[in-house]
Amino acid sequence: MEKLKVFNSKDLAKITQHRSGEIKFGEKILTVPANENWKEFITNCNAKFVLIGLPEDIGVKANMGRVGTASAFESALKSLVNFQHNKFCKGNELIALGEIDFSNEMEISKSLNQQDKEDRKKLFSLVENIDKEVSFVISAIVKAGKYPIIVGGGHNNAYGNIKGLALAKGMPVNAINFDAHTDFRIMEGRHSGNGFTYAFEEGFLKRYFIFGLHENFVSKSVFNTLKSIEDRVKYVTYEEIGVRKEKSYTNEITQSLKFISNTPFGLELDLDAIPGIPSSAMTLSGFSVEKARQFVHLAGSENNASYFHICEGAPDLDSSNNNHLTGKLIATLIIDFIKSKKFEEN
Repeated sequence: MEKLKVFNSKDLAKITQHRSGEIKFGEKILTVPANENWKEFITNCNAKFVLIGLPEDIGVKANMGRVGTASAFESALKSLVNFQHNKFCKGNELIALGEIDFSNEMEISKSLNQQDKEDRKKLFSLVENIDKEVSFVISAIVKAGKYPIIVGGGHNNAYGNIKGLALAKGMPVNAINFDAHTDFRIMEGRHSGNGFTYAFEEGFLKRYFIFGLHENFVSKSVFNTLKSIEDRVKYVTYEEIGVRKEKSYTNEITQSLKFISNTPFGLELDLDAIPGIPSSAMTLSGFSVEKARQFVHLAGSENNASYFHICEGAPDLDSSNNNHLTGKLIATLIIDFIKSKKFEEN
């Protein structure tokens, strides 16, 4: 598809810091050879994981959020290629497919004011264009028998991920979302706050679990909506686990996975659920990085876990000199998902 910018080995070599006596991930990660069809290559390749970047923040802007998520994939890739290739995780288990080029949409969005009603409608339309591109690529990756690992953008991209998985599987699918928010708001036009709503109403999403929801961030109307469909959409709040200690973290993970793991499901992780991580809706309270990594490991270990999406990270919003750390965290989570699948060493 014309918007998919397929990476080559030189793209990774430029950002890999070679060191004598070490083998870096960037030296082993696979890319599509020149003049080969990417879909045929990933289908025939032994590697089970396909990395795809979504460098956009239009969905966030359409949701009145702070932009900056377009920088997450580049930051993550720079860290990932410089991890060590060793017995615990091997670079050649991963295909770095590339990124979807949203530069035209991003340029248009710069001139649009999300506070203006007509401009916001234009942002909604741009997000719909993004949806089509994302669902196409994710569907193709899943049809090839691989696990998509999707990095970047706002949580609007949950819609394209879910739709792509459902189309590839030929059936409605489930999703679990490690998030402070439901992203199940009204269907007022596509943005980062209603990707799951649209996927649900259009029949792509069957069951949905929100893990670690922050009670202060959800409107009464959304809670009422969730109550009316509680047979298909469930949640556990951060306060129930982390503040009031009414429920156990690991037990709630087990219960949430029982609800969604009987059919192919997507694993979504919003970085605004982790304290101190630069994101469109940064928080100072929430589950730790270690808890998030444990969640990814346990959810990814399920046979029906079919993709992993890390979103809302915004390194550009980090005013410190450590803005590379957001990318390093994303790269760590990517490796955690790969390890969770427990493939035998080559």
